[in-house]
Amino acid sequence: MPGQPVPEVDLDELRAEVAAGTVDTVLLAIADMEGRLQGKRLTASHFLDEVLEAGAEGCSYMLTVDVDMNTVDGYEMSSWEQGYGDFEMKPDLDTLRRVPWQDRTVMLMADCGWSDGTQVVASPRQILRRQLERLEERGLIANAATELEFIVFRNSYEEAWKQSYLDLVPANYYNVDYSLLGTARVEPLIQRIRNDMEGAGMTVEDSKGECNLGQHEINIKYADALTTADQHVIFKNGTKEIAAQEDCAITFMAKWDEREGSSCHIHLSLAGTDGKNAFAADQDMFDHFLAGQLEYLGEMTLFFAPNINSYKRFAEASFAPTSVTWGNDNRTCSLRVVGHGEGLRLENRLPGADVNPYLALSAMIAAGLKGVDDALPLPPACEGNAYTSDAERVPSNMYAALDLFRDGALANDAFGEEVVRHYVRRAEFELEKFEAAVTDWERFRGFERL
Repeated sequence: MPGQPVPEVDLDELRAEVAAGTVDTVLLAIADMEGRLQGKRLTASHFLDEVLEAGAEGCSYMLTVDVDMNTVDGYEMSSWEQGYGDFEMKPDLDTLRRVPWQDRTVMLMADCGWSDGTQVVASPRQILRRQLERLEERGLIANAATELEFIVFRNSYEEAWKQSYLDLVPANYYNVDYSLLGTARVEPLIQRIRNDMEGAGMTVEDSKGECNLGQHEINIKYADALTTADQHVIFKNGTKEIAAQEDCAITFMAKWDEREGSSCHIHLSLAGTDGKNAFAADQDMFDHFLAGQLEYLGEMTLFFAPNINSYKRFAEASFAPTSVTWGNDNRTCSLRVVGHGEGLRLENRLPGADVNPYLALSAMIAAGLKGVDDALPLPPACEGNAYTSDAERVPSNMYAALDLFRDGALANDAFGEEVVRHYVRRAEFELEKFEAAVTDWERFRGFERL
């Protein structure tokens, strides 16, 4: 089991490098509702003199805006009526690391708190911390890894914007899944991403091609769940920045086009205080934990598939799941059991690359603990093709997922009613905006022929 993360830069090194002029900028970041990095660029001297101890202020609207940074009514924690005040961003020194793709720069994650010392409970990082505390109360630790897929285009982000995201040039013109020849075409970019992530303190295992045109995947070694979530959001942000520097663009949309979507399979296991795999040590607990995933998969889908586009990825024969099933090394199921002994773990195949890892991991832990507490029986494994099984279907759209999340008892019990109301409002607003939008599909279909 991985131990606590060791800072890639410790505080003494940072002070020495700031004094020597080799570091002059500190990025202090939080993860917002979308799982994006938000925060401030601090002069390194100001960080050491002031922010290291006192933290930095940030407008509370960072956790209530939409993807376009528009203010949204209906949130309890931040609004025009409340004056959009600040919360505190408290540096987590365990996350201090270099940023190889930016000059003389280091970064670290922050936890969000109010001025009275209480936590900002709707912050994704705080939601995950609470679930990890519940595990700790039982002498357990969550270990996890996220497998992120993305599509590379040989257009800059600015070109893509100006072209209304039409006629973009994919980095590959054919399926390069496992192809060494095909991936070599993109290796200068992918190699730089791998190496820069290593330089940022991550242990990169491999990269590979995927099915869609220009689609690739980079895998980072598993770690404790909080470290994995932090690395996930830093990886996504850094990958986009590196691509931009190479005059390319990368998208983590769950479903870019009608071909295969981009997934984020999440691997999860539990360890005891001795560092040994708790699933391998207690088969009954593993069965109940897995049964909890099945029982509450629908209720938690909003945290696995947070956007309208997410649900378009769920298609038969696409390696994205459509049924609430589990199987032993069966990629047609939503939940796949893999490994044995110390490597025994479950893989949740429902999330796409647009997932917020803090929320998804929180949902998996909450569902699993409920399964253990209620000693839920594990149904038989799905044998064969889960796409053609008569099992319950996963929610096929955001409307259904929202209803299940809002009305379900588990979300309210595990996360608290304030958190549930917060993310219900996020989903409601996304649906409101989508319903008001006129899409290219409608124009092509109806401009002349209707």
